[in-house]
Amino acid sequence: MTVTESRPADQGSAAPATRTLTLIQAVTEALREELARDERVVVFGQDVGARGGVFLATAGLQAEFGERRVFDTPLSEASIVGVAVGMAVRGMRPVAEIQFADYMGPGFDQIVSQAAKIRYRSGGQFTAPLVIRTPSGGGVKGGHHHSQSPEAYYAHTPGLKVVMPSTPYDAKGLLKAAIRGSDPVIYFEPKRLYRASKGEVPTYDYTIELGRGAVRREGGDLTLIGYGGVMPDVEKAAQALSGEGVEAEVIDLRSLVPWDRDLVLGSVEKTGRAVLVSEAPRTANFMGEVAYVIQEALFDRLLAPVSQVAGFDTPYPYVQDKVYLPGANRIAAACVKALTY
Repeated sequence: MTVTESRPADQGSAAPATRTLTLIQAVTEALREELARDERVVVFGQDVGARGGVFLATAGLQAEFGERRVFDTPLSEASIVGVAVGMAVRGMRPVAEIQFADYMGPGFDQIVSQAAKIRYRSGGQFTAPLVIRTPSGGGVKGGHHHSQSPEAYYAHTPGLKVVMPSTPYDAKGLLKAAIRGSDPVIYFEPKRLYRASKGEVPTYDYTIELGRGAVRREGGDLTLIGYGGVMPDVEKAAQALSGEGVEAEVIDLRSLVPWDRDLVLGSVEKTGRAVLVSEAPRTANFMGEVAYVIQEALFDRLLAPVSQVAGFDTPYPYVQDKVYLPGANRIAAACVKALTY
C-alpha cells in the first residue's frame, strides 16, 4: 500500500503496536486524540453531544471534554457551517458534523462562498481551517434523503479539500491530517463501512497526507480505481478476476481534492486499461475528471477506452439499492469488457 505517513521520530524501526478497530471507532479515536492534543479543536453538530451523533461517532466525547468543547447545535446546517467558518477565521479548529451528506444543502452557500473563498478574497490574510464531517453514500436502507453521494459538488469548488476514506487506518490518519491542516476540508464518511470495515490501526500518533492514494492490490492487466464505500466490492471484483487469470491493480484514491494523479497515471501507463468505480450518479461524476486526465495524458498508451461503473441518474432507490450500487459483478463485467478490445 502506498502511504505517506507522519509519525513520531522515536519509533525507529521497531514494529509499532496495533489493534483492530472499525472505521467509526477510528473516527472517534481521531477526534478524541485531537481534542486532547489541541485546545483549539471543538466538535459540534446536531445531537453530537449527549447522544454522540446519530451513528455514535462522537459517543463519550462530551463527557470527557465538556460541553464547551463538544456540543449540540440547533437543526440548522447553515448556522453550523457559518459558526465553523467564524471560529476557524478566529484561530480555532472546528470540526462540524452534518448529520447526513444529504443535509448539506442549507449550508452550501456558507461552504462554497465563504469557507472555500476566504483565503483568496482576503489575499491570504485569513484562512478557514475547518473540517466538515458527514456520513455519505448508500447501502444502509436510508432511502433517497439519507443515501446520496454529493462529493462532486464540493470537488468542483476551488479552495475546498475533499476526502473519503475506506479503511479504519485511513479514516484516522486522514481525519487527523485534515484537522491539523490550513484549509477547509469536506470529510465524507461512507456509512455502510462504519462497522463493516475493520483493520489494524497503530497506537502511535500518525497522519496521512491528503492527496495520496493507496495501492490495495498490485496487478498488470488493468487498473481498477475507486474510493469510499465501493472499495470492498472493487476488491471482490479483483479477486474474482484473479481466479480467471486476470490480475487487476486496485487503487483507492482516498482523497478527491487533491487526488493522486501520479499514482493513477503510473498504474494505467503500466496496464493500458482503466475502470473507474464510484456510487455517485453517472452524469458529472467526479470519476469523469479522472477519466479525462487519463485519456489526456495516456491516449496513445491506452489499450481500451476508459470506462466507469457508477450509480444511475435517478434519486437513490430505497428498495433497489443493491441494483443501484456498483456491486462486484457489475465491476467485474466492466473489466471483462475492457479486456476484450
